[in-house]
Amino acid sequence: MRKICCFTGTRAEYGLLQPLLHAIEKHPHLQLQLLVSGAHLSQEQGETWRQIVADGFTIDEKVDIQPGGESPVDSCRAMGLGLSGYAQAFERLQPDLLVLLGDRYEAFAAAAAATLCNLPIAHLHGGEITCGAVDDALRHAISKLSLLHFTATDTYRRRVIQLGEDPARVFNVGAIGLDGLETRPLLDCKELEAEIGLDLSKPTLLLTFHPATREPGSASGQVKELLLALDQLQLQVIFTGANTDAEGTTINRMIADYQSKNRQSCVVFPSLGQQRYLSAMRYVAAVIGNSSSGIIEAPSFGIPTINIGQRQAGRLYSASVINCPPEREAIVAACRKALSESFRHKIKDLPNPYRQKNTVKRILEILFNYRLGGTPKGFYDLPPTTRRKENAQSQ
Repeated sequence: MRKICCFTGTRAEYGLLQPLLHAIEKHPHLQLQLLVSGAHLSQEQGETWRQIVADGFTIDEKVDIQPGGESPVDSCRAMGLGLSGYAQAFERLQPDLLVLLGDRYEAFAAAAAATLCNLPIAHLHGGEITCGAVDDALRHAISKLSLLHFTATDTYRRRVIQLGEDPARVFNVGAIGLDGLETRPLLDCKELEAEIGLDLSKPTLLLTFHPATREPGSASGQVKELLLALDQLQLQVIFTGANTDAEGTTINRMIADYQSKNRQSCVVFPSLGQQRYLSAMRYVAAVIGNSSSGIIEAPSFGIPTINIGQRQAGRLYSASVINCPPEREAIVAACRKALSESFRHKIKDLPNPYRQKNTVKRILEILFNYRLGGTPKGFYDLPPTTRRKENAQSQ
């Protein structure tokens, strides 16, 4: 029985991993171990570990790494707590393989601990670029610590190989969050309206805004511009909370204050949960903010995304994504474009560049069949002709 330890530190990555967790749990020759940490254990973030339990999963280990505060130093302290706590959890669980998704500092601490514990890592969503967040560097670092790689597009696969990873261990499987989207049970409109308290027959935005951690001190100014734009647009808004990065608390306080003055048209949730969040995408007019969900998931629903600022800069975009700076007039103009009949008609049937078939099934087969142990991974050099071409392009 191969023991697969899956790490989750935020509501976002848990929602994406959920189908894979179920698949591992059902596999006759795999044992699921669940290591839960980070924002899941935060009261301010909604204690989303409770949703994991409600979904029927057993949490094998909880590691609390929240030191309080929201400065970069606090994030470093959290990583230190994680490095120690995750290593102790691995010692108790004795897994055969660790599964990580994405680029968060919690995941990086887990990857570092696993490396020192000689625990091989399978990494999802490597090779991507997000210029506006320190997560960008952490993602590439996690890739270098990982044995197996499951990327969302061929462009991202090539980038992981460029980092020196053996092509035989880098698999382009598509974005895991899109697998089975058509068959995933979602709420109908009336059910969702009853749960969130808004009439979705009126134009509504689904908004998530996180700190752009490459631009320290910018959060309050950017959110101020965004809220001024919302005042001008006079639309309904479903807010989901910012993450635990530095300045995330500042964003959440500003949103809570805005909602208190606009109770008839705005609702705020620390976390909607995957089912309600994806259900909302079916009925809102557009997704707005700077979350990766607007880039990866929203295009599958045929709705526009207004992507604000540099946090997601560098990703592969669908034509349904409208990029704009974090300035009131630019945000208003982008929203009006997104809500126009001509734009909505243009994007209605666009393919999602992150979508592939049988993503979870393909990942599961590799997790089960790949031979672990043996020769340590080396550094894969690009062929000489490729290296010369790469060097010429960089000059």
